[in-house]
Parts: sequence; structure tokens; C-alpha cells
Amino acid sequence: MIPGFWQQASGELAQADPVMASLVQRYTDSSLVSRGDPFATLARSIVGQQISVKAADSVWARLGAAVPVLTPAAVLAHRTETLRACGLSARKVEYLVDLARHFSVGEIHIERWATMSDAEIIAELTAVRGIGVWTAEMFLIFNQLRPDVFPLDDIGLQKAVALHYGQGERPTRQRLIEIGENWRPWRSVATWYLWRSLDPVPVEY
Repeated sequence: MIPGFWQQASGELAQADPVMASLVQRYTDSSLVSRGDPFATLARSIVGQQISVKAADSVWARLGAAVPVLTPAAVLAHRTETLRACGLSARKVEYLVDLARHFSVGEIHIERWATMSDAEIIAELTAVRGIGVWTAEMFLIFNQLRPDVFPLDDIGLQKAVALHYGQGERPTRQRLIEIGENWRPWRSVATWYLWRSLDPVPVEY
């Protein structure tokens, strides 16, 4: 699903910022796209922590074979040994089970998210073991298609800002905040274009 705001956001960013204007013109062939349901998206983020993309894909495939319909109830119904056999570390199994528990007992309020702020959803998600602020921010951008998330600690964002705005020098956190102010209320979109400028393949999560 492509965000309904994408065309408006891209146009307003292009008008406000010459660098964005160039990136918007360059990458007219792709956009941010939401994939997957919330539980599966968050589960995959846990699986992929601190391992290569190739390794994560392999573990995810094995998990999909062991738990064909990945739901909170299905995860909680499987033994720890079964989940470990998919290639998950003991800690990641703990994280995945904690995520499933949060969903199953109603501590993750998907039905309320439409009325909750980004900060409120981040607070809810980071209460789950293994989900930090960066993971929650990526989830808001790529799954929930929130338009104004600005992941200050993201290395790719920092590299792209250094390339396009800092003559190669990595920006301080304060400088990054200042640059980002020019992109409100579309900082997720600006971030996506900056990521896109570093990679020939559109960024997905």
C-alpha cells in the first residue's frame, strides 16, 4: 500500500528544499510501501537483529516453516526448543514470546493506534523486550506509514545528510534536528528519499 499523502508530501518537500527537489525528481519510480501485518513485521525485526540480511532471511524462512501462520497464539503454542531449532538465539526466543504475549493479552492496542501519537505508540512498543526506539520508529514509517517520523539515530539518515548537506561531515544531533525542521510535517518521506539516495534498491522494512 502506497501512502495517500505521498504525492503531496513529495511536492511540498521539493518546493521547500532544493536537495529534496533533486531527489524527488530522481526517484519518481518508487515510494514508501507498507507490507505485512503489525505482529509479523515486529517479529521479523526481532529475528533480524544483529545478523546479516542473508542470515535473517534464512531464519525467517525456517520460522515460517515451523509456524506457517505467524500469530501471537501460534508462537505461544510452540515450545521453546521448536523456536530455537529455527536458528533463533535463546534471547530472541524470549523477545518473540514477549512480543506474542503483549499482543495476546491486549497490551498492544492496534485498534487505538489511529488516535495515538507517534510517541505513544513508540512507548507501547518499547515496553516489549527486544524492541528499542529505532525499531519502533522503523515500524511507524514502514508499517504504519506515519508521515513525520524522524529517526535521529539511524546511521543511513546520518550518512545521507552528511553527503547532501554537510560536505561529507556527519551532522551533530542538533544539526540534524535543525535540518529536519525544514521537512515537517513530512520527515518520514524526506528520510525515505535520503535513504533511497544511498541505495539502488528502495528501502524496505
